Amino acid sequence: MDSLPDITLLKVSLELGLQVMRITLSTLNWRRREMVRWLVTCATEVGVYALDSIMQSWYTLFTPTEATSIVATTVMSNTTIVRLHLDCHQQENLASSARTLALQCAMKDPQNCALSALTLCEKDHIAFETAYQIVLDAAATGMSYTQLFTIARYMEHRGYPMRAYKLATLAMAHLNLSYNQDTHPAINDVLWACALSHSLGKNELAAVIPLVVKSVKCATVLSDILRRCTLTTPGLVSALHSRRTSGKLMSLDKAPLRQLLDATIGAYINTTHSRLTHISPRHYSEFIEFLGKARETFLMAQDGHIQFTQFIDNLKQIYKGKKKLMMLVRERFG
Repeated sequence: MDSLPDITLLKVSLELGLQVMRITLSTLNWRRREMVRWLVTCATEVGVYALDSIMQSWYTLFTPTEATSIVATTVMSNTTIVRLHLDCHQQENLASSARTLALQCAMKDPQNCALSALTLCEKDHIAFETAYQIVLDAAATGMSYTQLFTIARYMEHRGYPMRAYKLATLAMAHLNLSYNQDTHPAINDVLWACALSHSLGKNELAAVIPLVVKSVKCATVLSDILRRCTLTTPGLVSALHSRRTSGKLMSLDKAPLRQLLDATIGAYINTTHSRLTHISPRHYSEFIEFLGKARETFLMAQDGHIQFTQFIDNLKQIYKGKKKLMMLVRERFG
């Protein structure tokens, strides 16, 4: 390293490296990541034309994930730019090649490459729009709710709340939270999506609630969303910048919150019956606590008190065989 590198040996190394990439592309090897990194370093040492060349023919050498997460990311890093002593024009040409590669990879494998492509295309408006469109096109078929929520959160972080909202609604369509999944990893995403739509305004919240009701059957999650929606006025964030809201809290007797309230009460009723089918005495006290939470939700409705009394009477009738449990229910709820 004290003297200048031997360019002939470097080129031979690069050729050998490229051959190894081609051979191992379809028979993935656990050392591939290390090899890909080495190859990009070697190409950087050979010069900008070598980097450009491996980006042009990436599909014969790398998987889409390798091409975006290692090749394009390394090419666009400051270390590479400094190492190559590029002027502005050369920098832009190289970055343009890296963005084209990222978009091609996102088209080929949106699940694994879309977020990387968006990140790599941030500074170029047209490329960024193209990457976003790829995500929208893939959302219906090729993306899971986890991937869509991740990209939605990224969009909010980048300052595009309406795009974040759009992606969050698309993610909701893929989600299915059953009655007993109260520790599901997607719960935080659902709460975030509802908070985002609430912050944007009444119309956005009204559009997201039917999606929530369809996707989420878990009573505790629904009641958490319901409470958060009733505590503050929708669109307060937008209201700071415009006059979109009148500053009123939303009514629980009108759409869209009425639909959410009914769904939450329904979820508590269904969950109660599901729990009672296979309940053991050690879960009795936990069950009574659950009914206490249910009552809080019932009482949010205008006729909630009557509804809850009827519900409890119904339970005492159907499950009268579970004497000890029904005695506990009577003690707590009359």
